[in-house]
Amino acid sequence: MLCGILCVIVANLIRSTANEMVDGFGNCQMTNETCEFYLEIEHKLTMMRDKDLVFPYEGKLYRYDVVNVTEADPVPLDEVISADGWEEPRLVAAVNGKVPGPPIIVYQGQTVIVHVKNKLKSQTATIHWHGLHQNGTPWMDGVPFVTQCPLHPGQIFTYKFKAEPKGTFWYHSHVGAQRSMGTFGAFIVREKKVLEMEEHILVINDWNHDWDSDLAHMKMIYGIYEGRKKISGTKSLDGAFFSLFKFHAGLVNGRGRYYDEKTGHHNGAPLEVFEVEQGKDYRFRVIAAGVLYPFRISVDNHPLKIVASDGYDLDLVEAESFIINPGERFDFVITANQTVSNYWIRALSLEIDKNHTAEAILRYKGASEQEPVTQQKNCTSSDLCIVINCPFLHYPSHEFSVCKTFNDLKAASSDNSTDPIEPGKFQEFFLNFAFPGTTFTPGSVNGREFKVPSVSVMTQPNEWNYPCKEPECGEQKICTCTHALDIANGDTVQMVLTNMGKGRGWSHPVHLHGHSFHVVKMGYANYNETTGKFIGDNLDVDCRGDTVRDDSFCNNATWSNVSWNDGNVPNLELEHAPRKDTIIVPTGGYTVIRFQADNPGLWYFHCHIELHNLDGMVLMINESFAEVPDPPANFPQCHNFPPGYISEIKDMTHEHQDVQ
Repeated sequence: MLCGILCVIVANLIRSTANEMVDGFGNCQMTNETCEFYLEIEHKLTMMRDKDLVFPYEGKLYRYDVVNVTEADPVPLDEVISADGWEEPRLVAAVNGKVPGPPIIVYQGQTVIVHVKNKLKSQTATIHWHGLHQNGTPWMDGVPFVTQCPLHPGQIFTYKFKAEPKGTFWYHSHVGAQRSMGTFGAFIVREKKVLEMEEHILVINDWNHDWDSDLAHMKMIYGIYEGRKKISGTKSLDGAFFSLFKFHAGLVNGRGRYYDEKTGHHNGAPLEVFEVEQGKDYRFRVIAAGVLYPFRISVDNHPLKIVASDGYDLDLVEAESFIINPGERFDFVITANQTVSNYWIRALSLEIDKNHTAEAILRYKGASEQEPVTQQKNCTSSDLCIVINCPFLHYPSHEFSVCKTFNDLKAASSDNSTDPIEPGKFQEFFLNFAFPGTTFTPGSVNGREFKVPSVSVMTQPNEWNYPCKEPECGEQKICTCTHALDIANGDTVQMVLTNMGKGRGWSHPVHLHGHSFHVVKMGYANYNETTGKFIGDNLDVDCRGDTVRDDSFCNNATWSNVSWNDGNVPNLELEHAPRKDTIIVPTGGYTVIRFQADNPGLWYFHCHIELHNLDGMVLMINESFAEVPDPPANFPQCHNFPPGYISEIKDMTHEHQDVQ
């Protein structure tokens, strides 16, 4: 029996004899072998109900021509994409008319079929299933010109794959800046057993209500101006940069509110409400779908029990808050043991001197429909706040907040095996995710700015030829090419992800398609322990390059101590290393990951900050290409014209500005 979600029913897609309506949120029954879904991507406008503009007032929405809200019925919230409540509508690329799109909830091992129709007028589209390994179905990974051709306007593409592994995942467009236009939603894979507790899904993203994402991206490259004044980017407390993005509000499940920076007053837009019952435990699945900023998430009066990240279970750690970067997921549990009332769920960006906040409400059953008046925990010397997943080592001492970095966490006992090293079956790579250069600074990996192919490389390999080669590429050079790294079938692969040398300054959440990996070591920069400020690079890694360290592009790094080569790095966590598919690489530091090459395919590996990905901070993992299974019959192909034409790389001045 097939089960499906029809959030928007499209007559020409429905095969009603095979489908069963389960509920309005995309749940598939545990007993089903196959689950079928229908998604449409189309442009919508925020703050519109059909053709009527709406406005926010005290957490509700009203039609544009209402004069006295006390005498009018509010507009149903689920009929409007409200975002931050800004009354000038903004263009979004919605999924089934929603931002975020409808959550898809399935069970481990089920076959998932998703029919995606592109109803955008002028853009292509694909859907990537973030965190799902696509073992045996690499052509369903949803990366345009890597694993498939993009869908043109009006086209339908049917994705079919196994729901593996279990955990908190999400889906999103992988075309250009389309993800931050709203094309994303939760994808939850549950174990085939009765839920231990009720669950809530919390999707968070940063938001600009003035510009669509393509315009925002261009302004990030060429500069943001207000009048004749150039606006600079913000920084985190350690001194690391954030790339340019005009941030108006944080959204939780598509809802937030705009705060005026001068007055501090907000516009009264509606917020997401999570209902709990006193005395029960609840699991929250948190997904970071944003463009750029990490958020520190907490719930007033409720300690957080961190139990999983990126779908993999962790030994429980209790904390006041945790930090989540674009692409990451964290699961936490709270016990609803407080007085029946309303409590703030807070998500604060890591920017200093800015109050950029996403808010939601934790409402106990029986509480009045009022906004909370609760306060965030006051951290003191006798009652320190534990913060999980810091991208740096220290908060300023006067904040009494203690960082636990991700490598301080341990995998749950049920998931504690790290990939072994067999003689002759080990590969180690150093990959520097950075912005090295002089005047112009494209994003790159080892100085190689990724050039998007013009064909679906995995299914049309004979039509691709943009190799990274000398003399264009080198230790102190930036080159443009389709960067691919070959790994052999069955090898244990260790990658040292660095963020060092001349191009450091921005921390990068790096996401690997097709695999999860064990985080076996993290090396952080040197910091002032009192102020938390960056002092200098971690010296475990030698950037080489025949120049002083701060001028090195770090394109050909190695261990400073040669005895660390061949997997002999001291203090690796090999017994209880936690797993992830998206990990922060701290500025001035490194992260060591390890995985088994057991999934033949062509896997995208990139910074999940949208700007950095678009700027070329990408490479492809070419895994056991001879073992890649053939795609389905009649799989779409795309070509230059005439077919078979291979473009040559030319030396061109990069049209990139310094990204700060």
